[in-house]
Amino acid sequence: MEIDTSTDFGARVARRLREDQIGWLTTVRADGLPQPTPVWFLWDGATFLIFSQPKVQKIRNIEGNSKVSLHLDGDGHGGDIVVISGEARVVTDVPRAHEISEYVEKYREGIKRIGMTPEQMAQTYSTALRLTPSKLSGH
Repeated sequence: MEIDTSTDFGARVARRLREDQIGWLTTVRADGLPQPTPVWFLWDGATFLIFSQPKVQKIRNIEGNSKVSLHLDGDGHGGDIVVISGEARVVTDVPRAHEISEYVEKYREGIKRIGMTPEQMAQTYSTALRLTPSKLSGH
């Protein structure tokens, strides 16, 4: 997925992927019901890294159907919409969350707000997901 930062939309998307704290990861349950879940994410320019508690519904959903979408909140008035579609999978070839300086820096305050240290957060959210985007839409 290419982000054309020469356009207003592309520049906003690139900024939001760096700065936004929460994205809504929508997975699909076995019965076909979509399940949106708020997640923290790290964008590396090609893929998203998301950490999750193990054995939760979104992990089971992804193991059964890897097609997902990631939505960023709009501006509350129907604007600044960002929707990213792609495929997600559980990965084991990445460092733990507290070992990724960019992740710790982005979520330092959030980790404190949930009453954890980076190490405790990494222990609790020990399952890594890699989302490979295929389509970007919004306005």
